[in-house]
Parts: sequence; C-alpha cells; structure tokens
Amino acid sequence: MNPVFAALDTTDLDCARGLAAAVAPHVGGLKLGLEFFLAQGLANTAAVAGATPLFLDLKLHDIPNTVAGGVRAIAGLKPEFLTIHTAGGSAMMRAAVDAAAEAAAQTGHRIKLLGVTVLTSLDDGDLDAVGQRGPAADQVRRLALLARASGLDGVICSPMEVAALRADLGADFQLVVPGIRPAGAALGDQKRVMGPRDAIAAGASRLVIGRPITEAPDPAAAARAIAAELAA
Repeated sequence: MNPVFAALDTTDLDCARGLAAAVAPHVGGLKLGLEFFLAQGLANTAAVAGATPLFLDLKLHDIPNTVAGGVRAIAGLKPEFLTIHTAGGSAMMRAAVDAAAEAAAQTGHRIKLLGVTVLTSLDDGDLDAVGQRGPAADQVRRLALLARASGLDGVICSPMEVAALRADLGADFQLVVPGIRPAGAALGDQKRVMGPRDAIAAGASRLVIGRPITEAPDPAAAARAIAAELAA
C-alpha cells in the first residue's frame, strides 16, 4: 500500500485536475481541503478525485448536531477520510461517528473519521498564547486519547508525536501525518517535520505531502521519488 496522500492545496479547478492526473498513479490518495471544497463544491471535488481515494480535510468544528449534519452532507462523496477537530469535545465526535454509521448504511461506504489534534503550524509558544496547556506533545496525547474513546478511527498528528501515540493507541488506530518534508524540501510554515521513511518507521499509518510534490518542477517525478524512497 502506498501511504502517501498528495495534498492539492489550491482553489483552481484546472490546476487541481492537472495535479491529480499527474500524481494519482504514484500516490495512495489525494487530499482536498477546505479552500478547494468551498470554492468548487461537491461535484468538482468528486470530479477531481475520480476513482482515487479521497482525503477530505474539512476540519469540522461546531455543535454536535451541525457536525453530524456535515458528515451526512458529504457522505455521497465517499471519502476515505474526513477530518474533524477533537477540540469540539466527545459529544461532537460521537455525533460524527453516529452520522458516519448512518450514512454507511445508505451508501455502502464507511467514512473513516480523523481527529485534528494540534495543527503542525503550532509550537509550544503558540499553544501558550491561546491558553492551551502545553507542551504540544502532551496536548496531542490528551486529544488523541479522547478521540479514540469517542469512537474516531484515528487522528492527525505531527511526525514528532507518532511513536508515543502508536505506543498509547495501538496498532489499528490511524495516525495520519502531515509535516512531511523529504530531504532538501523547504519547511514553509511547518514547524514540526520529519522525512517520509522516518515517519513510517515511527509508526505513521499515512503521510500527507503537499508542496514537496505539488510545487516541484515535475510533480509526478517528485511523487515517484517519494514512493521509491518508501519502498527502498
């Protein structure tokens, strides 16, 4: 299984289509996020993903009834993964789990729900500034344990937390990891990063890689190189 989801972080439909066509044969799935979904809607999101597994990164965060409604609203897309914020609390997460189960009875497809713990753009100082208890690794662990107890399929976490979370949460819990930077790639706005092979070795289930693929001179070649690195 190729664990890489290529993040197509754009609002431009033609750009997303071109990138998807180029990299889909060389990755395990495509990630489309809030900016694309808001700009292009359900139909174009489905068109870009095609038959490639879709990671729909919407980071839903609202009262339980609204988040459950959001899960039902996108169920027809049949994404493999959908993100919600663990900071919404257990009742919200359980409502999303129930909605996913109800939708699966109608569509035949069970969406895997992933909890967002601490964004990889945040470090300990950022957490202090918004009144959250740090360090970041401790906050990630608290939220990940809450996500598992609430019935989620996995969490999003930085590479730096993977090994500890794998020990805490067991082999079957999905740990989906952004902040992946192959050797020589620019860090951009990511502060907690790791290389692809190291992240998998630490226990990551899936890797989310955006700019090192999509902003490369040849995105297909960049995706192939990462796949080859992971297979070596």
